[in-house]
Amino acid sequence: MKIKSLMLTACVATLMAGPMQATAVGKQSASVNMFGGAAYVGEPALAVTAALVEAGGGVEDFSFANALVTMLGEETVNAEITKLTEQYGTQEVHTFISGMDMAIIYSLKRADERGITLPEPAALSGLELAKVLVQAGLTPDGTFWSGYMFDKAVSHPIHNRVMVDINEKAGFAADKTTHKILNQAMYDVAQALGMKDVKLAKLH
Repeated sequence: MKIKSLMLTACVATLMAGPMQATAVGKQSASVNMFGGAAYVGEPALAVTAALVEAGGGVEDFSFANALVTMLGEETVNAEITKLTEQYGTQEVHTFISGMDMAIIYSLKRADERGITLPEPAALSGLELAKVLVQAGLTPDGTFWSGYMFDKAVSHPIHNRVMVDINEKAGFAADKTTHKILNQAMYDVAQALGMKDVKLAKLH
């Protein structure tokens, strides 16, 4: 039990850590993500990512919508989807949900190609997992940026590779919409969880 507690503490510490010294990635500076916000170039918190995948139905059947329901409850998720639909429209919300599914599926694929496998999931579930995911996306100024969360989930290089995959599959606009609405959705989650100091990203 003590070992599991220490592993969980290490995972959460990784998620909350600030960005390390940046290096160039292709034409894009690693200090800034493609759709805004600082980049995180430290080690990913794979055990927390594994907990998210488990919440969404596992590697073979992952669904971001299911992960949201598992963490927040169906009533809360339905209310948020209604709010987002009023804000962005049905098509963009559909693009967001399907984009998140693609992001996880491609991330696992690219990680596997690099010989990276998910460890046992961290002992996180429900609102606790949702809170840790919000913390994962907080840049040093307290703003939630989806790119920062993706960096911490799978690493900055894999995040960049996955964006190329999504751009080729669904297009640049769909990728941007996914990042944009995730910024808003996770900000909304933060407010609902009482994390009132979390700031909303400019892209929303």
